[in-house]
Amino acid sequence: MATARTYPGPARTALVTGASRGIGRHLAVGLAAAGLDVALLARDSALLQEVAGEVTGHGRRAVVLTADVTDAEAVTEAVATAERELGSIDLLVNNAGLADAEVPLWEADPEQVKQVIDVNVYGAFLLARAVASGMLARGGGRVVDISSGAGVRDKDVMAGYNIAKTALFRIGGGLHEAGYERGLRAFEVAPGVVATDMTAGMAAHADRTDWTPPEAVTEIVAEVATGGLDPLSGCYLRAGTDTIEDLRARAAAAGDSASTGRRLIVSEWEVPAR
Repeated sequence: MATARTYPGPARTALVTGASRGIGRHLAVGLAAAGLDVALLARDSALLQEVAGEVTGHGRRAVVLTADVTDAEAVTEAVATAERELGSIDLLVNNAGLADAEVPLWEADPEQVKQVIDVNVYGAFLLARAVASGMLARGGGRVVDISSGAGVRDKDVMAGYNIAKTALFRIGGGLHEAGYERGLRAFEVAPGVVATDMTAGMAAHADRTDWTPPEAVTEIVAEVATGGLDPLSGCYLRAGTDTIEDLRARAAAAGDSASTGRRLIVSEWEVPAR
């Protein structure tokens, strides 16, 4: 069993959900450019094949996994395929997600809210559960949830999305608390507001001009993959706000303090002193 001071080596492989478009596509291709082989999971096989071509264009292996993240059996089979084809899953990026209508809770469609929670939360749970045993058997691994500032502050609309993003913090926190001493690292990464099909259709961003570049999200996740931010396991990292230099400094200052089981958490406005 890995000890509290044993850190897993740099990730060589990754599994990215929601990899067919938007942030997931950027992450998959960016991780390939950083030297990782990438398993690509989404429901649209044709789009995944396009992304796979970009991954192999960087000289890395790509595995296409057509599955619904809310289907437990399909997720188990997809993870087994990825592990067989790549040899391991060293980094999981839970990116698949939906947003509900921009209305207050009492006007929300219950079925739509349920679907959002199923995809964003249950799907992330299933993926984390499926990869964790292999990671622990190999001495550790890393899980990144693509979260949101909506998880740490109240909003007047999109009840399902806000519930879901808050719940992701508990998934990451639970992985950190239970798995840190065995080499498991977990991070909540807020991507800011990236121009995607989802954000383009939202009234809240209709007049936005200050979009977060997707490269800022990829840069943080790629740094997580190297192990350079391992002392910040359990933390909330914010693309477009946290620079790589700042995060590296925070990680250096934290040292091995996370191994005590203390959460290195977070509020939208400040990170408490360690």
